[in-house]
Amino acid sequence: MLALADFILVARHGGFGKAARAARRPKATLSRRVGELEAALDLRLFERGRRDLKLTEEGRALFERAGALLTELEETAAAIASGSERVRGRLRISAPLLFSQTAMGRLAAEFARRHTEIRLEVTTEDRAVDMIEEGYDLVIRVDPAADDALVGRPFLHDRLVVVAAPDMPHSAGVVPAVVRGGDAAQNWRLADAAGTSTIAVDPVLRLSSLIMIRDAVRAGAGVARLPLSLVSRDIASGRLAHWADIADSDIALWALYPSRRLLNARVSAFLDFLRQSFPHAAPEELAAYLDG
Repeated sequence: MLALADFILVARHGGFGKAARAARRPKATLSRRVGELEAALDLRLFERGRRDLKLTEEGRALFERAGALLTELEETAAAIASGSERVRGRLRISAPLLFSQTAMGRLAAEFARRHTEIRLEVTTEDRAVDMIEEGYDLVIRVDPAADDALVGRPFLHDRLVVVAAPDMPHSAGVVPAVVRGGDAAQNWRLADAAGTSTIAVDPVLRLSSLIMIRDAVRAGAGVARLPLSLVSRDIASGRLAHWADIADSDIALWALYPSRRLLNARVSAFLDFLRQSFPHAAPEELAAYLDG
């Protein structure tokens, strides 16, 4: 453990001399400890030049993974020793586009107000980011695939509904539809009080954003299948008509973090904050953020 800590110290400072001065430790001791770690792992962690020191590929991989873990251990030990409940440091989160556009700004502001010593960074990504390689502490994903490297919990539930402008007539034939991206579906399976049925659609518009799709449907471009949270206020006000639900379309937003890491205080604080913000995990709770 001590040898690993010294390796991380040297890697962070970019050399034995700089690390020794920063830590007020003998340079020879740091060099010996790193050498012992290399011997124990049977790996070369540094390329040693005359004037510089560079991490090898194996050394960089160890530094990226062990550095974050050691920081979490130090923070946990410090919090236990001080008895303090304050959390501090950087918290990096990746969140999907729609959730970011509708809710994340207000959530981030309130979280920052409650935890003034946390430096929150949120990026918008619909792709499945690599948390370890890209340095995220927590990701928010919609219905994520099972992943042994990640653990987490759902904090919001939603479902897809078919909506249209109020003056758009129901038709037994093909209905014009606004769809997302490369959606090739020509038939949607619906569910309502009467049971299940099918509607044939003709994609007349393809848009990349669900908010764009909602706005196009408001303007009468066609029908669309959208999350209830995004259109529930429009349905309640009569701005959009709710035709039916999409059958078997329940979805969930999950907050995930790496299973190989300790659950640090910053991540734990954000998970608690999500539970408090969405106590019933209902679409209507997310819809409330749309009105500002």
